[in-house]
Amino acid sequence: MPGIYFDDYQVGQTFETPTRTLTETDVVYFSAMSGDMNELHTSEEFAQSSPFGRRIAQGLLGLSVSHGLMFRLGLFDGTGIALLNIDKWKFTAPIFFGDTVHCSVMVHEKIESKSKPDRGIIHFLVQVINQKQIVTQEGIQTIMVKRKT
Repeated sequence: MPGIYFDDYQVGQTFETPTRTLTETDVVYFSAMSGDMNELHTSEEFAQSSPFGRRIAQGLLGLSVSHGLMFRLGLFDGTGIALLNIDKWKFTAPIFFGDTVHCSVMVHEKIESKSKPDRGIIHFLVQVINQKQIVTQEGIQTIMVKRKT
């Protein structure tokens, strides 16, 4: 599916992404890649005595997965130019190993470029939601998108 141009988005328009289950393998790979080897993610024994009672995924892993899930929608295929900002991102609940998440992606604001008429900026309100419908993370992801020429 070709991506959606800036002009075709409507403020308030909402998209639901496919789901994705976060596994121990995801956390191990993310730990190795990022260097975040906090025992809350890597040690079952340590995590049992934490407020969560078990291991949790890294918050930044959840953010990374949310961005990937957005791109699975195909909205930006051939129209997305750049991720510009992540703003007001909140980590509101843990993501546990085995949780299945999806994202609700709402067009929050559109801004036409004044200097480059071939593009615009869209602020998307993104919520990462688990299988129990609990919002685990949320915030604004700002993406530059092509306009129709």
